[in-house]
Amino acid sequence: MDKDQLVHDPHGPVLLVGGYGTVGAELVRAAAGRWPLLLAGRDPRKAADLIRDHAVEARRWDLADPAPFRAGSRAVVSVVNDPDDRVLRAALAGGVPYVDVTRWTARLHRAAALVSLGAPDAGAPAPVLLSSGWMGGVVPLVAAALADRLGGADRVETAIRYDLADRSGVDSVEFMDRLGIDFEVREDGRTTSVTPLSGARTRNVGGHRTRVARIDTPEQFTLPLTLGARTVTTRIGFSSAAATSTLVGLGHIGFFRHARGERWRPVRRRLLHAPGEGGTAALDIEVEGPRGVLRATVTDPRGQAHLTAVGALLGLRRVLGADGAVARPGLVFPESHPLPGTVLPALEEAGVRVEVAAPAAATGAA
Repeated sequence: MDKDQLVHDPHGPVLLVGGYGTVGAELVRAAAGRWPLLLAGRDPRKAADLIRDHAVEARRWDLADPAPFRAGSRAVVSVVNDPDDRVLRAALAGGVPYVDVTRWTARLHRAAALVSLGAPDAGAPAPVLLSSGWMGGVVPLVAAALADRLGGADRVETAIRYDLADRSGVDSVEFMDRLGIDFEVREDGRTTSVTPLSGARTRNVGGHRTRVARIDTPEQFTLPLTLGARTVTTRIGFSSAAATSTLVGLGHIGFFRHARGERWRPVRRRLLHAPGEGGTAALDIEVEGPRGVLRATVTDPRGQAHLTAVGALLGLRRVLGADGAVARPGLVFPESHPLPGTVLPALEEAGVRVEVAAPAAATGAA
């Protein structure tokens, strides 16, 4: 087949691949009026409401269809799974600034290697922001903001409350496909292997006592590299205690190890994918550094799709050099490419509540 072709046009539209999905539509609402927008996906007819309400364009780009896609754009944001790196490769070849908010850790490793190797026919180097830390990179961004106040980060511990009443797309439970695969993290400066849904404990997340357990997320890979954190842990729990107990129990009996592959994917997804009318995204991030401990509680009453879109918008602003940010060419992660000193205010401006607790004495690794 012919190659996909993206050409950098500094005056062209921002291309949102997956731009009318659940997260993509939220990003359109947040970005409309800032830049012209071009939406791409399998069925542009689904973008009719966004086209009418926000004066955007939509074109077909089905990543499972070999038909090539061509466009000029000032930047591209991938808000859809890109298993064969089609969007990333096209952005690299065209020298188009790129933001990705959809990769699990193993695919982030592959993308980082691809960016580092460089496309054979690459254009001028452009920023490539792999912003797949939880909720579009919001977790590592907030962790970096707290670490800046503490003079560094030795330990970062995140607890997530996943609201089952929230609106969500199918891709939002993509992490279910990783629950049968052990993953590596850094604990006390050493690499160790962790079993998903292990290490359960109870945390107060956004005012709710929530049982949370270990999960594989990209910030557990990136934060030791970028902030030098010796211990990074992320746990997730659900608004339904029964759902959390069921998943933890299934993990203990090895269900997810045996129910891997495409055959079992619908079963895995049905365990959690029950889109509601709306809920609140809530997470708790605790950072320990040389000056003590800070804890931030992040809540978004508009839900996890909106919070992810906010993370994507902040990433887009960074790669475009908006608000005084320096758009560094090449590979960056959210926490290594922030808007200096403005992360928490930017979240608040977008309707995301961030409450930072007073410093406390260091407590040691969790």
